[in-house]
Amino acid sequence: MNNFTFESKQKMLFGGMMGVGVLCLILSLFMDDLGHQTRFWSNFMHNSIFFTGIAAMVLFFVAASVTAWGGWYTVFKRLWESMYSFLLGPALILVGIMVVAVYGDFAHVYHWMHPGDDEILIHKSSFLNKNWYAIASVVIVGAWAFFGNKLRSLSLAEDNGNGGFAFHNKIRVWSAAFLPILGFSSAAIIWQWVMSVDAHWYSTLFAWYSGASWFVSGMALTVILLIYFQGKGYFAKVTGEHIHDLGKLVFAFSIFWTYLWFSQFMLIWYANVGEETIYFYERMNDYPVLFFGNLILNFITPFFVLMRNDTKRKRGTLLFASCVVLFGHWIDYFLMLKPGILHTALHGEHASGAVAGFSLPGLIEVGTFIGFLGLFLFMTFRRLSKMPLEAKNDPYLDESAHHHVGYGGAAMHHGAHDHH
Repeated sequence: MNNFTFESKQKMLFGGMMGVGVLCLILSLFMDDLGHQTRFWSNFMHNSIFFTGIAAMVLFFVAASVTAWGGWYTVFKRLWESMYSFLLGPALILVGIMVVAVYGDFAHVYHWMHPGDDEILIHKSSFLNKNWYAIASVVIVGAWAFFGNKLRSLSLAEDNGNGGFAFHNKIRVWSAAFLPILGFSSAAIIWQWVMSVDAHWYSTLFAWYSGASWFVSGMALTVILLIYFQGKGYFAKVTGEHIHDLGKLVFAFSIFWTYLWFSQFMLIWYANVGEETIYFYERMNDYPVLFFGNLILNFITPFFVLMRNDTKRKRGTLLFASCVVLFGHWIDYFLMLKPGILHTALHGEHASGAVAGFSLPGLIEVGTFIGFLGLFLFMTFRRLSKMPLEAKNDPYLDESAHHHVGYGGAAMHHGAHDHH
């Protein structure tokens, strides 16, 4: 099947998920122990940032693969094009709401919005101010959306041509132009959106760390969706070889994320600079379940589940690991954002006890995650239904269809059966 049909029951499912999310956001307005709708805005921003970043990293990987003359993913590239299409509408709207909330001072989540006589915040005010926050957010996400739309349009236009590299080189030029833009802008926007929640703190590794979290989440979601679509009879040319490579990406970048986590922690702990160590001190002591659970979900589980070659081909096992990783990195962003937001809401004081929606994710937070996931999936499925599943004139299509990992043993034999 070269055309995907977005079924009514799928629309109802995603609509129901979005309904749960809206209900939970409404409940968070009334079930807030802090005032200023802090729980609502922190939940909204947490999920908006998380899913916008996933779309951006999927777009980045497509552009990087095209630039590097890679073609192994071509048989399912339309899935990635549909996933990063989240940038072309929903992400712009969500980020626009964030900008309005911060610029209008509705969302009391950033300490730097009211620096008072804080010398550190005054010193950083040339970057940490509502004007730069608004301009940077709109321009950067707008640029991502522009390049995403351009690359997707060129990919679809390629279907109407004669194939070959003459047209494909246009995609490569635009991809190469996008990579440095994404590289610099993603770091800037991560500093602005996430790191500035703890405005006294900084880390030179933070953008890499947060970007790796986005990236591995995108690969995990790709695995989940591909396995689902193949169960429905779509993407017939995707074999165990492709699934194996996606499993390797989830495995490898889980380790890379852990390397960055440890490096950031170790260097800051070793230097023992007060304004830096406080970030980890508070999270280790005040949020131990989240702090250590983060490592269990995002390193220990994928490491031991996916370490063997054959588990990266067993779809049930890979599906389980990918679900854990996707939810685990949502928890990772919860831990990046919520403690700093709580600190701001309490005017620098420590919470005397557990605070609903901040100490641990509650049902409202999980429900909000389900709602945003439903929105992301709805847009992905909708975009996918509007394009052929096979990029028939992509010069790498045949190479991708015959993609072979080749690592020996019984698993290779199993992969050969998958291929046939």
